[in-house]
Amino acid sequence: MKCTVCNNKAVYDVKYNGSSLCSEHFRDFVERRVKREIREQISLKRDRVTISVAISGGKDSSVLLYLLHKILSDRRNLELKAFTIDEGIRGYRNTGLEAARTLCRELGVEHSTMSFKDNFGFELDEIVRIDGDAIPCSHCGPMRRQLMNRISEVNDADYVALGMNLDDYSQSIMMNVAKGDVQRMARLAPHRGIQEGLVPRVLPLRKIPEKEVMLYGILSGIKFDSSWCPYYEKAQRNRFRDIVANLEDDSPGTRHAIVNFYDSIRDSLQKNFPPADMNRCENCGAPTAGRLCAVCSGLEALKNKIKAK
Repeated sequence: MKCTVCNNKAVYDVKYNGSSLCSEHFRDFVERRVKREIREQISLKRDRVTISVAISGGKDSSVLLYLLHKILSDRRNLELKAFTIDEGIRGYRNTGLEAARTLCRELGVEHSTMSFKDNFGFELDEIVRIDGDAIPCSHCGPMRRQLMNRISEVNDADYVALGMNLDDYSQSIMMNVAKGDVQRMARLAPHRGIQEGLVPRVLPLRKIPEKEVMLYGILSGIKFDSSWCPYYEKAQRNRFRDIVANLEDDSPGTRHAIVNFYDSIRDSLQKNFPPADMNRCENCGAPTAGRLCAVCSGLEALKNKIKAK
């Protein structure tokens, strides 16, 4: 198999556009699309821009930080600050955290950590033991999002960048369609506007397939943690991961079509379903549309379970 650009040996067959690419042109193919997303999602003409980068140590977030550094590090008005959320998952988070710290040292990017235990009083492993009937993601998701926003505020960040790839993003769209959750779909990142108390999230990898993120990381010599979260199998997303993967296998380009469809209706969705007015949580002060934020509501329920035992 030869590269369709230079006729050298190809390392990747791009089924959704019919091309084959060598290592050099494959990396260029990825970088050009990420640069386009950066231009569309991030306003780089300000006097000062700070991007807070969520890095778990896995392939997606590691490639994200590497690419943001490669593409943007020459800009004097821009600063990258990386962080890791330590959920408290024994035998999993420690390896990812070490990979994240190593990459940040190699790139010269400031890195910090926030933990569930320090901020909420529980590690995720403890929460799972207490509330064994619940899907772990139902607790982990709101807690992670709150800490991502909190640490990005501490970093005085204009944006928080997440390593969501094309597979993840198309699955998220399909999940909201299946649930009929139009309001949540209207709020999907990348965020264009600014809500008080919330740092806008950006997704520079949202049009890069998961396999391409992985291959880019390998070809670029990026060391990342390849372990899986032990609670992965209980996630609702798995059903949609299989659905989207099967659709893509049958008709290459389906993932891109799903995202392009969403992009074409996003303005209408946001016009008809504007963000809710935000209050401050009565317990912790986090932004919320209700009296209590999702995290504090979940913690109250958790403490009630402990009392009942």
